[in-house]
Parts: sequence; C-alpha cells; structure tokens
Amino acid sequence: MTPNPPPPSPPVRADRPTAVPGAPPPTGRLIGVDLARGLAVLGMYAAHVGPDPAVGGPLGFVLELARGRSSALFALLAGFSLVLITGRPHPRTGRPGRQAVGRIVIRSAVLLALGLALTALDTDVDVILAFYALIFLAVLPLYRLGAVPLTVVAATGALVMPQALYAVRRSIDEGTWADTVIAVDPLARIGDTDGVVELLFTGEYPVLTWLPFVVAGMAVARLDLARTTVRVRLALTGGALAVLGHGGSWLALTLVPHARATVAAATDGDTGASAWWSDTVGELLDHTPPAWLLVGAPHSQTTFSILGNTGVALVVLAVCLAVTDRMPRLTRWAAPVTAVGTIALTAYVLHILAIRAVGMEEETVPALLALLTFTAAALLFATLWTRRFRRGPLEHLLHHATLVARHIK
Repeated sequence: MTPNPPPPSPPVRADRPTAVPGAPPPTGRLIGVDLARGLAVLGMYAAHVGPDPAVGGPLGFVLELARGRSSALFALLAGFSLVLITGRPHPRTGRPGRQAVGRIVIRSAVLLALGLALTALDTDVDVILAFYALIFLAVLPLYRLGAVPLTVVAATGALVMPQALYAVRRSIDEGTWADTVIAVDPLARIGDTDGVVELLFTGEYPVLTWLPFVVAGMAVARLDLARTTVRVRLALTGGALAVLGHGGSWLALTLVPHARATVAAATDGDTGASAWWSDTVGELLDHTPPAWLLVGAPHSQTTFSILGNTGVALVVLAVCLAVTDRMPRLTRWAAPVTAVGTIALTAYVLHILAIRAVGMEEETVPALLALLTFTAAALLFATLWTRRFRRGPLEHLLHHATLVARHIK
C-alpha cells in the first residue's frame, strides 16, 4: 500500500531557504504578507492620486475603502516586519538580539530623515515615514514579547491612547506649551514642521494612536500563519473587530443625543451620517468636541477607528495568506501586486516624487487616469525589478545602512 504524499508546504519566496522537516518555521516573509503590503501601497496610491470618493457609485465606495485603511494595513505590516528583523518565531537574544535592535534604530533614523525630506517637498500627501520611525523606536522594547502580551498591549493602546490624545490636543489648543516645545525642537527647524509635537500628537498619523497598529502586527507575526486554523481565527477576529469598531461607532452616534449634529457642526464634511465609517465626514475646524470620540472614520484617531481599521487589516491579511497558500493560479495573477509589496518603500517614495513632479489631478476622469497610470507603472517596475534583484533600490540602500549593526558586541 502506497502511503499518501505529504501535503504541500506553504509557498515561500524564491530567494528564501525552503523549510525542511523538523526545522523551525522559516523567518523570511510569507508571500501573502507581501501581497497584502502591495495592496496597501496601491491603496495609498488611490487615496493620494485617485478620484474623490464623492464621485459615488461602486468606484467611490472602493476609493473610500482605501482611505485610511490602506495606511493602517501598511502600519500593521510594518510591525510584522519589525518581528522578522528581531527574530521570528522566537526573538533573538544575546549579541544577535542587540544587533537586531541596532538595525531597527538605524532603520528608524533613515526613515525619519527620508520622511522629513519627502515632507519638505510640500506635496498634498501626509508622508507617513517619519511617524513610522518614531513608532518603531517606541515599540522596540516590546520585541521579545509573545503573541498574547502583544495583543494585550495593542488592545490597551486602542482603548487608552485615543482618549489620551484627545486630552493632549485639548491642552495644546488651550495652552502655549506646544509652541514652546516647537520653538526649541531641532526637527521642527530642519523639516519646517511642528517636529516632535506633530509626530506624537497633531499630525495625520500621531504615534499615540498609530502605535496599536504596529503592535498588533507584531502579535500577528508571532503566530504560526502556515496553519489554516490560525488564518481562520485571524479572519474571524478581524471581522469581529471591524464590526465592533464601525458598528459600535454607528450605534454610539445613533444613541447619544445630538452626537451626529455636534460632529457635523465641528467639521467641513457632510451631515455626519458617514462619521461611523468614512472620512467624508470631513476634517475638524476649530475645536474637537467630546462627541468626536464616538466617530469611527479611518483618520479620526478614536478607539472606534483603531478597532475598525485593525479589523479590516487583519481580514485582508488573512485573505492574502489564504490565497497564496491555496490558490496558486490566483497567486500567479497577483504576482505584480506581490512584487510591489516586496519593494514597498521604493514604491511609496517614488509615487510621492512623481506627485511632486506632475502634481495631483482633482477632476474625476484625469484623476482616474492618473491612478491607473501610477498603478500600472508601479506594477511594471516592481515586476521587472524583482525578477532580477532580491530587494528594491531603497530597500537595498536601507539594508546596507544597517550592516554597521554587525559590529555591535
């Protein structure tokens, strides 16, 4: 009787060693993670150069889904990458651990400088890289934690940090201490921004409320994602968080008297009807009312928005992992998107440079054409580059910049 053949191993990148029986899981990236990262990058393209979601219809709905959620997915996967560097599935200790920490610190410094340089180009894009740099440093002490404690930290941050940020922003609006800090902050002078105050509190991606996304990604990286049951639980957890975040916001805005009217009066957007899920609610004008804490829009920096965005990110990641594990034909079709995820930093930076060079269209048809052009160019470049090189151009430079960490004793 011929024994049944063993089940196929989950796909790994061609430039990574294949796992052998009895060996620990490979620490290289899973293809599904690169696919999810590629979707995140293209989603940010849609948010930055695509048509306004106000065009309505299926196109407007898809574009609105990309806003805020793409950057949240990108942040979650950044946490995943941090664990890859510091050791997956088990954190490095001793000298290898200190070298890994050194690599993260160097990467953070490079990303901070790159983020400030891109911000200085004065495009309409809120560049996320400098915020990432500070978040990496903030979460670095957590790199040895397992999945459960990291999940607890992420959940606690989602519940506590938005309220803390609200209090800090109110104190900034009512006092002068932030101006004093900005006046002596060298980052504010170098980058013509509000420096650390902007990175921590007042920017589009404040460290206080974006840190939970990165920690959640670190927790996911500690899981055995090759197991179907783990991916299913990941998807179910993500779905539950999405419902809890956006559904909870809808319920709160509905039940709390005058909440929607208060939010609408404080913003430049619609009537507040979309505040539970969409950035079409608009931006805050002069002040932040307490009712804003009930909003679930992606960039609202609230507990509801963090829960909802994290849930969507987990679902997307789980689907990408399942596709690359069980659907080889679809995986081949999605290979260009996966290639974009492999060189995500390069793809992100190049699209900002392109925006600086050609501008950003606002009319529906030109904007859609711009989005298709940006997307096609990224897919083509990434596909051709990754066929020959292991890393993207900026990824290669960043890798070499961190090699000095090998000298850490």
